[in-house]
Amino acid sequence: MKRLVILFLIVVGVNGLVSAQQNKMPTPTEIAQKNVDDLDKRLKLNATQKSVIYSFTFNQAKEQADLIKRQQAGNSREEDVDKFYKLQNETTKNIRNVLRPEQQTEYDKVIEERLSGKGLKAKNKKKKKGEEEEVESDIKGLLSAPPLEKQKQ
Repeated sequence: MKRLVILFLIVVGVNGLVSAQQNKMPTPTEIAQKNVDDLDKRLKLNATQKSVIYSFTFNQAKEQADLIKRQQAGNSREEDVDKFYKLQNETTKNIRNVLRPEQQTEYDKVIEERLSGKGLKAKNKKKKKGEEEEVESDIKGLLSAPPLEKQKQ
């Protein structure tokens, strides 16, 4: 009887560990809502702006989720990567068009923080005593490198 109880507890424990380690990808709806909520905190959006931005971010998240699924299935193509980033750029441009000028400057700061990872570092990385935090001041690392000049022979 003791063995049966111990075996049952082991099975329940292993099942709990397995389910906890599964990476559940958020749905496009969850992504869009989180995005709108984050922007609303920083930009003080009105109801119309929230609705339009939700629509843009939902469509982007839906398209990108399809591209990610295709990649995970092994059916991805090189142009999918380009499409992924084009969707991001189009969505950013469309959101900027919805914002007032003072909101646009703050939105640019939000985008730069996201690209540099500052928001994630602050949330996810706790600084240990005596360690200094790595600071990235701009997005120069994401820019393409200048073409290499041909050497004279």
